[in-house]
Amino acid sequence: MTEPAETLSDPFQVPALSACLKAGTHSIHESLDTRIMSLSVFSSRERYALFVRTQSRLHHAVARWFENARLQNWLPELAQRNRLWAVIEDCRDIGLTPEALSEDREVAAQVQILDIYSALGWLYVVEGSNLGAAFLLKQVKKLDLSETFGARHLAANEMGRGLHWRKFKNALDALELAGEQREAALKGAIAAFAFARQNVEQLLASPEN
Repeated sequence: MTEPAETLSDPFQVPALSACLKAGTHSIHESLDTRIMSLSVFSSRERYALFVRTQSRLHHAVARWFENARLQNWLPELAQRNRLWAVIEDCRDIGLTPEALSEDREVAAQVQILDIYSALGWLYVVEGSNLGAAFLLKQVKKLDLSETFGARHLAANEMGRGLHWRKFKNALDALELAGEQREAALKGAIAAFAFARQNVEQLLASPEN
């Protein structure tokens, strides 16, 4: 794929990239949220631990793109947004076994994000998940977990969830991408939600759990 186009012929007719990603993933996003809440994720620490494993797989899958130099140039402060460290600490807090964590890394390693534009879609999904994590954090506190123990990855940024998200979204929308590049970003976002759903079904909906 080529670099982002330098100009748009009529930018007023082109919806913001974030708006396109939101509209294009609305159905799969809503379905995932509904499915997660139907599976009693916060009924016990054991159930919550399975949810954290789904997050571990997602964050491991996309982690290297937070370190990509081109993406860091496009999306300021990108490296600091990587929450994989928080997920790993949460896994330790709640006592997940090394075997489980190794399995999650292996599952994540099978994910192929083939280009930088697809990665934009994955990053949109991962960043957006923190915006809605306020509700999840309230639920997990009923299990005596918090932003400093077991639920670090659900914590808000010090500047606040809304502003933190808007800064990311504004940088994303400032990118002047060609049509095929925007399509790749949308496919990446859809793939990220599909991967998350796959792990919810495998871990939280499995009869073994």
